[in-house]
Amino acid sequence: AVLPIHPDSRMGALARVLPSLLLGLLLASSPGAPGAPGANPGLVARITDQGLQYAVAKEGLVALQSELHKIMLPDFTGDFKIKHVGRGHYEFHSLHIHSCELLSSALTPVPDQGLSLSISDSSIRVQGDWKVRKSFVRLHGSFDVHIKGMTISVNLVLGSEPLGRPTVTASSCSTHIRDVEVDMSGDLGWLLNLFHNQIESRFREILESKVCEIIQKSVTSDLQPYLQTLPVTTEIDSVAGIDYSLMEAPRAAAQMLDVMLKAEIFNREHRTPVAFLAPVMSLPEEHTRMVYFAISDYVFNTASLVYHEAGYLNFSITDDVVPPTSNIRLTTKSFRAFVPRLAKRYPNMNLELQGRVVSAPVLNFSPGNLSLAPQMEVEGFVLLPNSARELIFQLGVTTNLSATLTFNTSKITGFLKPEKIQVELKESKVGLFNVELLEALLNYYILNTLYSEVNAKLASGFPLPLLKRIQLYDPVVQIHKDFLFLGANIQYLRVRARRQTGSEAAAGSAGCCSRSAGHSRRFW
Repeated sequence: AVLPIHPDSRMGALARVLPSLLLGLLLASSPGAPGAPGANPGLVARITDQGLQYAVAKEGLVALQSELHKIMLPDFTGDFKIKHVGRGHYEFHSLHIHSCELLSSALTPVPDQGLSLSISDSSIRVQGDWKVRKSFVRLHGSFDVHIKGMTISVNLVLGSEPLGRPTVTASSCSTHIRDVEVDMSGDLGWLLNLFHNQIESRFREILESKVCEIIQKSVTSDLQPYLQTLPVTTEIDSVAGIDYSLMEAPRAAAQMLDVMLKAEIFNREHRTPVAFLAPVMSLPEEHTRMVYFAISDYVFNTASLVYHEAGYLNFSITDDVVPPTSNIRLTTKSFRAFVPRLAKRYPNMNLELQGRVVSAPVLNFSPGNLSLAPQMEVEGFVLLPNSARELIFQLGVTTNLSATLTFNTSKITGFLKPEKIQVELKESKVGLFNVELLEALLNYYILNTLYSEVNAKLASGFPLPLLKRIQLYDPVVQIHKDFLFLGANIQYLRVRARRQTGSEAAAGSAGCCSRSAGHSRRFW
């Protein structure tokens, strides 16, 4: 996706910041830490129904079925009494999950609470061994249990720590098994089948308890630590950082979840309150992508404020940075033809130009357009023999930038295209003079030095602060009043499973598989 922009003139600082402003993802669809009353978020991350279903159907089931395979089923024993047979004792042991199949699933936002996960029409197959003891007779065999029509329901409460880091807990979990079929093999398998109702009831009780136990554990030990990989504050450079803390609980609707983030750029050495508020953003009803980011002009303008106050937008030009081949020199002799009084009063001396932005540039968003009109001041000094400097003139400078941003799986790259500056003589101690020479010199410096440095940085790309192993693809960009609207699909890059050894493969082909998008996968 390519985004045309018209940002400000210095330029390198804001250019360095742009990538970090487009936060990644995400992507923890988590609630937020309390924000100041009446404050608006600088960034809204919207996860659509398409994104939620990807999370559970494509990735959540893969993780869950892997955990289900780890269930440690306990041995269980009992006594029996059968007419004409008498009393005896049975034991089921070495129970293990042979396979499981998780089918239909849905992840649904629950207003004012969080998310509801439901998995239905699933099955598990358990294998193990049995043995029976009656008097001095001991017999044994194997068994196969097929659990059908298993339904799992989990409610996830999304929250945040005091500093705005996301949290998740499973507030409730229930598992219901429709059918349990037990098949016995061995010399007395027929005998155990006589009281299969008791055995099936015990298997149902164990599995319904164990499934929820493993889900609760997985939420605590896997999902919660994963959400902690979303950065709350991120360093941009030595000057600035960005505050990604969550401001409030997510706003859930029928087909989406909105997550509010502060997204404020701050000075890392001395953070001060921002004097203006983020605007209210009216997000369009778009659902063609899994996730959307609404990034308000507040984010860019807090960056502008920080870098301006730090003096990062200032620059200085002396004759030693002018190429030797240039016909324009920053010397009084070079200016003799159009500023005679300068050369006469300060013969054979060097000049220095010092530029600064008068106030922090304000970036304005309007539909389809970004605009910025920074006002700059450039002061000209004579460098006296005693190393002192003497102010001789002051210039007013205005400029615009055009730019393109491109997005890939995890990075933003960009390119700045310069436009000519306009220079006006504001004050002079050496009389009125034509500023065309100085305008040409400033244009040359910005084009060949400033922009080339910035573009080299932008070409290398900047990683988005995404959750671990998340990538974006199919990005789209829209410009609306007061905010930038970025949409993308997401992909989770799973860690490749290690190859089995021969002995592991021979130990049994136990595993769990899920069906999604018309095909099945098997995980060992």
